[in-house]
Amino acid sequence: MNKSALQQYTSASKQAEVAYASPHTLILLLMEGALEKIAVAKGCMQRQEIAEKGSMIGWAISIIDGLRMSLDMDAGGEIAENLDNLYDYMTRQLVLGHARNDEAKLDEVAGLMKTIKSGWEGIADQVNNQEESEPVQK
Repeated sequence: MNKSALQQYTSASKQAEVAYASPHTLILLLMEGALEKIAVAKGCMQRQEIAEKGSMIGWAISIIDGLRMSLDMDAGGEIAENLDNLYDYMTRQLVLGHARNDEAKLDEVAGLMKTIKSGWEGIADQVNNQEESEPVQK
């Protein structure tokens, strides 16, 4: 019963966080979600929980696809193109990791996501300053 209450609280807390998050923060939340799903998938792999592993990897792939779709290829130029290629690579590695039960593939994708996330966190002040200077549209 306590676990259920905690899960409900966490879910409600996450929903509130998402509802009021800036676009920059939403991307960070997606990255954190992908990392979480990859970590859970790795644990499932170690425990030989095949169905749950597949579900978590599928969820991580869906999140990465969401990150890919959020790229602005026109405004992002070469950076957006490179991220698009990297997200594609990460998806393929997750599929291979799942098919081969290869933890190293999951670790590689998690490492890449952490690197991207670190860079995204590094521009937080710049993004926040830009958002504060833009007029609010109604």
